[in-house]
Amino acid sequence: MLSTIASVASLLVGVAFLISGHGLQLTLIPLRAAAEGWSPLAIGMIGSAYYVGFVAGCVAAPFIILRAGHIRAFAALVSLCAAVSLLQGMMVAVVPWILFRFVIGVVFAGLYMIVESWLNDRASNENRGTIMSVYIAVNFGAITIGQLMVTLYAPTDFMLFAMASIVASLAVIPVALTKSAQPAPIAVARIRPLALWRASPVGLVGVTVVGVAHGAFWALCAVYALAEGLDAGQVAVFTGIATIAGALAQWPAGRLSDRFDRRAVLAGLLVAAALVGVALTFLSIAAWLWMPLAALFGATAFPTYSVAAAHAYDHAPKGGYVATAAGLLLANGAGAVVGPLLASALIEATGNAAMLFLFIAFVQCALALFAVARMRYRAAPVVPAKTDFDLAATAAVGGVIPPEPLDPADELVLVPDAAMPATSAPGDMDEREGAGASP
Repeated sequence: MLSTIASVASLLVGVAFLISGHGLQLTLIPLRAAAEGWSPLAIGMIGSAYYVGFVAGCVAAPFIILRAGHIRAFAALVSLCAAVSLLQGMMVAVVPWILFRFVIGVVFAGLYMIVESWLNDRASNENRGTIMSVYIAVNFGAITIGQLMVTLYAPTDFMLFAMASIVASLAVIPVALTKSAQPAPIAVARIRPLALWRASPVGLVGVTVVGVAHGAFWALCAVYALAEGLDAGQVAVFTGIATIAGALAQWPAGRLSDRFDRRAVLAGLLVAAALVGVALTFLSIAAWLWMPLAALFGATAFPTYSVAAAHAYDHAPKGGYVATAAGLLLANGAGAVVGPLLASALIEATGNAAMLFLFIAFVQCALALFAVARMRYRAAPVVPAKTDFDLAATAAVGGVIPPEPLDPADELVLVPDAAMPATSAPGDMDEREGAGASP
């Protein structure tokens, strides 16, 4: 195992720095926005802008990577991320922040695509699960560390934006100095939403609605927690506890869905998360209660994406994992765009930040009812016919890599040749050929 991880260690170290900076911003942005007195709707728009950028980046990033190569594209995107992180601290206003978060969304879609395609290229059938599992663990650990870094300074202090920029910038060093060969040129999958709907309505609707709920949570959780009496440090711990609890619950929830109808497991998790959301809405969490409720919410809400995605893979046609993965990614991103806008509008209309979790609970209950209703129309696949739960394929961490390598010969896979320069110097041609060589 150690030799397997050593082959991608420099990339994983870069990921750790990158995601730590991202986690810091994830909590800092709504905290600073709330400290500035911005309305919940404005904060929701800022949160949605990130996901709009992420969806756009999933479409544009392959062309950037193909043109520049993985290493140079990684360095360019990290540099842009670091610059925008500083600009957020220098230009504190709603409209610039909407633009900045859009850019960050585009950047992270590209960075996730670079990292995950690189890891998948280095993996074999024997060690792919190990490599991707370690990658997911690094993601969850780094994002939690980044969230807790918010406690080092006041949210209004420029130092936190500087720290986010510095930590993200450090990600370039291990990647730029790696001796590993770059992967072959990246390919993209055709997206066929109607085919995905016909194959798995619960899978498609599930990841979309989960995106609505989770997008609202990440954009507005800080607004809720501050209104409930928590300070900035406690808000960071609140989100950190939810993240860790969600990470720890992924595997047992997935294994449980291997033994039973995944739709029943999904509905059970959703109802449990909704009940926790109702408790967060109507109970005062200013005392010790916020810690267990944060853990319970994370443990019940965050595995729902994995279970819904696993259900979609159960019904994917042979050789259709690539298109399924691409469709699920964009559906989840589209839901995450809508969630913060709807939740923030509800908070603004009622003047009660606790409506965030009532909104999330409503969305989760609606999805649970849909999953149960679908159980009447289609029987669950027998256990031997189900795809074994694979956290590496279903975790909503980066989510831009499918559970199998992209094959350019597949009719559902496109290599964006149009992005290649028409002419290039001999040295550039040599470099591009080397980038596509096997390690």
